[in-house]
Amino acid sequence: MTRAVLWLRRWGISLASLVGGLLTLFVFRRDLPDAAWIIGYVLLLWLVVAVITQVREVLEARGHLRVVGAAHYAIQTLCHGILLFLLPAYWASTTATSVNAVFLGVLVVLALVATFDPWYRVLVQPYPWATAVFLLVSIFGALNVALPLVGMRPQGALVASAFLAVLALTPTVRRARAWPWLRTLGLMTLAALLGAWAASAGRAWIPPAPLSLGRGTMVRAVVDGNPVGVFRGPISVADLRESGGLVAYTPIHAPVGLHQPVAHVWRLRGRVVDVVSLSPVRGGRREGFRTYSRKTGFPSDPVGRWSVDVVTESGQLIGRLRFRITP
Repeated sequence: MTRAVLWLRRWGISLASLVGGLLTLFVFRRDLPDAAWIIGYVLLLWLVVAVITQVREVLEARGHLRVVGAAHYAIQTLCHGILLFLLPAYWASTTATSVNAVFLGVLVVLALVATFDPWYRVLVQPYPWATAVFLLVSIFGALNVALPLVGMRPQGALVASAFLAVLALTPTVRRARAWPWLRTLGLMTLAALLGAWAASAGRAWIPPAPLSLGRGTMVRAVVDGNPVGVFRGPISVADLRESGGLVAYTPIHAPVGLHQPVAHVWRLRGRVVDVVSLSPVRGGRREGFRTYSRKTGFPSDPVGRWSVDVVTESGQLIGRLRFRITP
């Protein structure tokens, strides 16, 4: 065989999978994913992992290595599918200048590893802990998106997703440690409670998917829910005085049935100068739920870099507006 044929045999399917994933991400998945599909994927992934964990040694001892290999490929394929479902929602919810971009980066890395078969076979398949990491992140990320789609608030979904994701590792841990089921389940329940607490404490690091900020802007006023007098560059002190204040206009996209309190946090040079609680977001509007806050009281010297953070009641960052006031 020529080198080109050998290269295609090794990398061709992976490259085709990558192209298909990119098309899925940027062309076909502009709307929110369906909760039923996500939960179905999660349950199927967990079932395959649980079964292969219990019967792997028996199959290997009997020489059924192809069956084991096929099971591992099924796990890889399911993880890849879940991550493709998740990436559009987390992409939309992530603020690039905040710490929640780290979680998106983790999802991208895992998606790439799952896409390229040679990488997955070397980095993940030989190591049970690596498979567990894929399972943990995939289940957590999927449920964190799926549960708000059925009406749960993001904070509750975050805690529940972490709890269930850790608990889902029970068959893997039981097999690895050779513990009785009852003991394993008890210890994993404690670990799941710890995981839920850690997710709540570190919620700033997790994008509030499926909430996302639309095309927000600074304006002079909002009339009948529509922005009027958009500022398209630096705002001068004279503009500020003429308009009598500034309005941060932030349409928020959310799924049908979601009812989420939000707030605007106004900052000057990184220091909080005002926090404005807003009407709860009600999901379902394709153009986004129109939220805004008006600020009229400014410091004696308002010149500098400003930002308005749009946050949930628990402090997760939905998005950020930046603007600058000049002399």
